[in-house]
Amino acid sequence: MSADPRPLAIALMGPTASGKTALAVDWATRFGGEVVSVDSALVYRGLDIGAAKPTPAERVGIAHHLIDVREPWQPYSAAEFAADALDAVHDILARGRLPILAGGTGLYFHALLHGLAPMPEADAAVRDAIAAEAGARGWAALHADLAGIDPEAAARIHATDAQRIQRALEVWRLSGRTITAWRREPVARRFPCRVLKLVVAPRAREVLHERIALRFDAMLDGGFLDEVRRLRAQPQLASHPRPLDLPALRAVGYRQAWEHLDGAYDLADLRERGIQATRQLAKRQLTWLRGELDAIWADPATERARLEARLAAFLAH
Repeated sequence: MSADPRPLAIALMGPTASGKTALAVDWATRFGGEVVSVDSALVYRGLDIGAAKPTPAERVGIAHHLIDVREPWQPYSAAEFAADALDAVHDILARGRLPILAGGTGLYFHALLHGLAPMPEADAAVRDAIAAEAGARGWAALHADLAGIDPEAAARIHATDAQRIQRALEVWRLSGRTITAWRREPVARRFPCRVLKLVVAPRAREVLHERIALRFDAMLDGGFLDEVRRLRAQPQLASHPRPLDLPALRAVGYRQAWEHLDGAYDLADLRERGIQATRQLAKRQLTWLRGELDAIWADPATERARLEARLAAFLAH
């Protein structure tokens, strides 16, 4: 069998606060790479501190793609991300550089590396109707509805994950088919690169929880609440009837900060809620990552030599 002639790419996957950004920047600097962000919060302008977006200093000399490509009130689907990221990968390869895909959004990684089955496009009227129902009954009730329609999807989707509950119900209402059935449709697309999949994550859950708490405190100290105040002042968000239903503001930390500024709870409660929401996100990310059976796991803080050896072996072939 002939060797795979496709060029190389690195996929740096991992839960939030696991050290992906620093590693991606270091490797891009050393190996002539460019970073493609695979993060559903980093696509939005104005979500900087709370989304742990790479700072201007971190980006100096390293091209970063798929960051700041939408306003926080604009939609951006996984299919749009996959198309834009694939264009970025082709451009990086044309420049003779190494694509480094870095992030923690599992759906984005799946869409980019494997493609998405065709399914109904978003429909604003249906989405608004579902959001109105959620406002009246709560997302947990809509999750229960979904469990009756599509038990597999309900098992995958957390009862508080409003965005994915809404999308699953939207697909059902538009097509009469479940989102699970749509996803079983074959996808005829091959990613243009051979990919080394690396999951960077601490071995101990307690270590990750400590990193999450430290980072959330650093965000608060670094002006996170002022960032959310600026978002609240934007006319498109200030006039929105349900701003917290927007995908951008469902990003962990932003909903809690928004509700704090509405007077729902004090700063200490914001901190506790924000850290807990981030831990829940990390748990969902780790659940998805365990399904990536061809990925290599390592903690960049304690197993850096192992990561470097894996990368060197991959780049040598």
